[in-house]
Amino acid sequence: MKTSRAAWMGHGKFGVMVHWLSARTPQQYPHATKDHNDVVDRFDLAGFLDSFRRTGADWLTFTIGQNTGYYASPNRVLDRLAGPGYASDRDLVLEIAQGVKKLGKRFIAYIPAAAGFTPEAKQAFAWTDEKDAPMDEGQRRFTDFIAEYARRYGTLLDGWWFDGVYANHPMHRDLPVYSKLWLDAARAGNPQAAVALNDASFCDGHTLPVVDDQDFLSGETEFLLQGKARFKRGMETVTPATHRPQPPAHCLWHCLVPIDVMWETGINFADWQNPPIAWVPPRPHEIEDPLYTVDSLETVVRDFKAVGGGVTFNIGIFQEGTVGPKTVERLAALAQRVR
Repeated sequence: MKTSRAAWMGHGKFGVMVHWLSARTPQQYPHATKDHNDVVDRFDLAGFLDSFRRTGADWLTFTIGQNTGYYASPNRVLDRLAGPGYASDRDLVLEIAQGVKKLGKRFIAYIPAAAGFTPEAKQAFAWTDEKDAPMDEGQRRFTDFIAEYARRYGTLLDGWWFDGVYANHPMHRDLPVYSKLWLDAARAGNPQAAVALNDASFCDGHTLPVVDDQDFLSGETEFLLQGKARFKRGMETVTPATHRPQPPAHCLWHCLVPIDVMWETGINFADWQNPPIAWVPPRPHEIEDPLYTVDSLETVVRDFKAVGGGVTFNIGIFQEGTVGPKTVERLAALAQRVR
């Protein structure tokens, strides 16, 4: 039987994800910034890593970039295609990966599986959103960009979480060709890097991998219901041990759920998400309070660990790298229960 590259998730307690998106991420205390490099340079690496350590989490998922056209790590392919200024001079992502490894933990990189979020990015990557338009060049350019990061991080990179691989993604037009491009690029620096492709997963009722060689489910869900991962934005929940269909043995059950903010701080729950709880705006200079008790968090972790899988908790973060101290305390309490 093929062993999953993500098998280490099942041996850990849980993971943490943050959505840090350069100048788009709210500041804790307002201050002027000149450009993308200035924002990246202000990130408090030591403070962030200490908060991560105190959560007790065994892996961290950090955003290289998302939807803004800016990335927190240098990339020669991006510079060649788009010109300088879109990738930071400081390699914040590499520094974080190195810090996570010094703590004896694992590191996963987050990036969308598309370049079409700004006109500049579309032009640079030859990316089009037109249905059935040729995308061979766009896919080649973007996977070259991914491979550059994979080689830069090498074995510091334990995995990838690629967002936005929905049914209209070009990868779905020719899975045998495009999926190989993506998976080869993702593992260019570490053949054992575990890959998840996000097709909205539990939010849309999916419990199977997007491609055969995927290593763990993206597991996206927006809320917990009595400690269970919500399914299809309704009252149904996912219990991995009994739910059908089951992913293949080499693709781990995995759940990703936000536990204080709706992915980013200061964002209200949308009506289309059918939220089962009310959003409470944060106090000035603070992250929203945790939404769930330690008991609820423990329930979902044990559900997924029971089938050899893992759970990642998305938590809020400020531009400076500060996360919510109450959330850190909640996760630290959870880590004491989960051995």
